[in-house]
Amino acid sequence: MLATKPEAGSQFPPILVKTLDNRETLLVDVNSDPANSNKNADWWKVVVVYRGQHCPICTNFLNALDSMYGRFQGIKVDIVAVSADSAVQLQENIDNDLQVSFPLFHSLQEADMKTLGLYISDPRSEAETDHAFAEPGLFVLNEKNQMQLIDIASGPFSRPNIDQLYEGLAYARENDYPIRGTHTN
Repeated sequence: MLATKPEAGSQFPPILVKTLDNRETLLVDVNSDPANSNKNADWWKVVVVYRGQHCPICTNFLNALDSMYGRFQGIKVDIVAVSADSAVQLQENIDNDLQVSFPLFHSLQEADMKTLGLYISDPRSEAETDHAFAEPGLFVLNEKNQMQLIDIASGPFSRPNIDQLYEGLAYARENDYPIRGTHTN
């Protein structure tokens, strides 16, 4: 089954993932997100899909994103991240060098990677990891759970500039910027 490109403006799909303590949960639960129960319904969310603990570029990106987490929350944008790693691999990443305060999830399934239109890679060796994994993806969801912005890469070296992402989302929020890329014939 080939991955298809998600449409800008479409609803983010219900994707089941696991918390660090292996509880199953929706990656984005617009109805009851306990971490955001004190937040208004007009919050946006950045969903980061990363390759996993074997990728130092991913760890650096997530740590850099966390350094601006307070600024994102200041414009009512929350962040979550997920990979196909296991709970053990996620915990190893946290123990070694992943230090973020936003929610991290694991066990992203290959079918969900395809639903999100992500590129999927096989490990180069057992030393890298023990499972197929998603290449980087970033989805910005508006308050209606619509995909406002979609960024999908085929390798770890292509990532959005975090400062530019923040500035763009601040502008979009302040100016009711429309969802782009929706032209049809």
